[in-house]
Amino acid sequence: MAKLYIICIDDQREVLNTVVKDLESFENFFVIEACESAIEAWELIEEIDDEGDQLALVVSDHVMPDKSGVQFLTELYEDGRFALTRKILLTGLATHKDTITAINKAKIDTYIEKPWKKEQLIGDVKKMLTFFVLEAGLNYEKYIDALDQQTLLGELRKKV
Repeated sequence: MAKLYIICIDDQREVLNTVVKDLESFENFFVIEACESAIEAWELIEEIDDEGDQLALVVSDHVMPDKSGVQFLTELYEDGRFALTRKILLTGLATHKDTITAINKAKIDTYIEKPWKKEQLIGDVKKMLTFFVLEAGLNYEKYIDALDQQTLLGELRKKV
């Protein structure tokens, strides 16, 4: 069975470690990987795809040295292999223009400002993973403890 991945990207190791620690409750269901750059993330994403696994979610910082989070997420969106992948932009330095670009070109699903509250991050991740699991046609019961129950119920009601 294919593994499902969550990739977190931030060029500041301390911030990256905090994001990964905040998401550790998802480790029983998803493989969580940390990358310090968009280039490193793309290398990992290619490995994930080559193995036949799935990229469920990306949580990316915006301001990074080699490529911005918006540029990275736009490239990810434009790559048809990752059409179902959910995207969260996590940043404290994006301008209004950057945010609009992220929404229009990268089709981000959620924008979270730094500093974030752990509960908000977990709640948003649960919602994004719920949408991913359902849209990917996966058996949601296997992931039930990692999903947002209200979102799941609402989406299941739409299908009835």
